[in-house]
Amino acid sequence: MKKKLLSVLLASSMVASLAACGSSDSSTTTTETESTGTDAAETTEETADTAEETEATEETAEAGTSSELVDGKFAETRHITVEVYDRGNDGGSDPTNNMYTKYIQDQMLEQHNVEVEFVKVPRWTEVDEINNLLAAQTAPDVCVTYSYATIQTYADMGGVMDLSTYVNDYKGDLPNLWDWLGESNINWDKDPNTGSIWALEARLANQNRINTFIRKDWLDTLGLEEPTTKEEFYNVLVAFKENADTLLGSDADKMVPYSVSYDVGWRAATLIESFMDPEITEKEYYINGFDDRKLTENGTKDAIQLLNKWYNEGLLWNDFAVYSSGDTTEDDMMKAGYVGAFTHNWDYPYRNGEDSIQANLQRLVGEDASYVAIDPFEDSNGTHTKWISGPIDRKIFFPVTNDEPLASLLYLDFISDPETIQYLQIGDEGVTHTVADNGAIQIIAAEGDAIQNSGMNIDYTITCNGLHLTDDELTTLSLAYSYAEVDPELVIRADEIAKTDTREIGNVQVGAIASETGVGEALSSKRDQVYDTAVSAAVDAFESTWESGMADYLASGGQAIIDERTTAWEAAYGDATELPQN
Repeated sequence: MKKKLLSVLLASSMVASLAACGSSDSSTTTTETESTGTDAAETTEETADTAEETEATEETAEAGTSSELVDGKFAETRHITVEVYDRGNDGGSDPTNNMYTKYIQDQMLEQHNVEVEFVKVPRWTEVDEINNLLAAQTAPDVCVTYSYATIQTYADMGGVMDLSTYVNDYKGDLPNLWDWLGESNINWDKDPNTGSIWALEARLANQNRINTFIRKDWLDTLGLEEPTTKEEFYNVLVAFKENADTLLGSDADKMVPYSVSYDVGWRAATLIESFMDPEITEKEYYINGFDDRKLTENGTKDAIQLLNKWYNEGLLWNDFAVYSSGDTTEDDMMKAGYVGAFTHNWDYPYRNGEDSIQANLQRLVGEDASYVAIDPFEDSNGTHTKWISGPIDRKIFFPVTNDEPLASLLYLDFISDPETIQYLQIGDEGVTHTVADNGAIQIIAAEGDAIQNSGMNIDYTITCNGLHLTDDELTTLSLAYSYAEVDPELVIRADEIAKTDTREIGNVQVGAIASETGVGEALSSKRDQVYDTAVSAAVDAFESTWESGMADYLASGGQAIIDERTTAWEAAYGDATELPQN
């Protein structure tokens, strides 16, 4: 009855909060007990047994295991629901019913007597969808999101489960989860004041982030060298535009020298970072780091002004701000061969097997057509500082409507088993991969329900992002071969460049920032608007467009977050400008 009442209250408060949308704190679920009457004789008779059971339970708790399990299995079958992204891939497999979901379901039943049901959530609107599911009290038992702000918002309203007790009390039942995520990722979001853990941070097996890619065949056709500085990159873009007839013939009017999307802060990340001080302190980075697109970092304005100049010279995709997440227009232009250069995820043109940008480009244009990674955005030190996050990725959390926290944690443990990760990533030999003469695992194009809808099946390996085989040497050897229809040398080069001059973001643990609650999505939308309007403004209107957009962003909550983060840092670390070294 208590839980039912809690559910009704949460549903009411969450629906009311949706317009503000943000992040929250959570409460642990409570176990209801049913009292039964016993007579005095029964009570006396059972005292000794109760004492023995209590002692056994205490011994089990000390070992960090649950008395509910026998050899890792429940006596009675349990049922859990698990979120999986629906990417809407043309020709892809059903994300809730394919070779990989069947493998997971069969193994979870066999190993733990747990039935697993997958619930699909649209990838490109996942934050909105998770908000709706949480508000309606219908969220899956195991939820995944990239937005910690959303988790914090609903945790604050009591809608998210505090995992701190569970992960520690059941530690002995979760060896794979603890081995893979470790103390760091399990406690990454632990509140230093309350000890609560609203989410577990998945682990990045490969911390590569952003690369710039350029048409090598176009450079060769025009006799140009690969650009290594911003000035050289600009000159190449101009050359592409001026030689559109040579490069594209009758399609010259479709030429896009350099492409960014509406998400400028992500897509121009390395350009923005090249204008930041490479010696910036961790304190300054954190204070302005609420927005991971670096809108308020010092130097960002200069980077956007340069993009504005390029835009007005016709070097950028003119309609970049029109198409939002999930739209394929930009990818289709790349596949068709109209785009000279772009900045994106470190391996972006090589993803998705036969439907990758690289594979399509070569089929449509010719075998010599190719995107290669370059590193043209130098910073004030002449290096190429690239900010990478700590080894964290998606955030995994349980809503309070989850009646099976142990079964859900056993699911995460199974998903974190090295054997499970390897199978989900490479599948069956001859179906989804072959073994090269040097022993490397080489991914091949799959068909039917063996198709992976996401690179390395990250939609199922939710505690792991990046190739992670059971052998570290094999993983390193196989990375370059893990992209079907792509020359391994292109991947090796992209990997090397992505790892050049990287600087890892430290884990600042100061507790929840109250001013961030409920404003995450609204500020993200305003951020994109600032970027998009500033890039596409007339040159003489750039200054006023940027300043007015920033004023609105700061007044809408950005400045309050900066101020509170400053106070929180100084309360936790005093006068220090860098995090203490462990």
